[in-house]
Amino acid sequence: MTFVTKLRLQSGNRPALDRIVDEIRSTAERKGAELRGPHSAPPERLSVPQYKTAAGEEHRQFRSWDYTVYTREMEIVGHNKLARQVTEFDFPDGVHVEVELEQIEQMA
Repeated sequence: MTFVTKLRLQSGNRPALDRIVDEIRSTAERKGAELRGPHSAPPERLSVPQYKTAAGEEHRQFRSWDYTVYTREMEIVGHNKLARQVTEFDFPDGVHVEVELEQIEQMA
């Protein structure tokens, strides 16, 4: 059985995100692991309203806080030791990481 480790990385700090992606890619190349990606999703623009009071009165509002979230998705096929090593990286505070493990049965 083969395991596929799916990584989804998101951040508002694009340079920090790209540094982590490059580090994962170079580690996979060094170890000789099969790496799919990184696949980039279109940047997501978010807007958060900010109120002057805790009551949330619409007429007492600051300008909305707008920011962009960048997403990269990668897959490590097999190579469980590398997948474990990558999930133990010291990620920057602004980078959110989701890890999903999928077990694939091979056809006989």
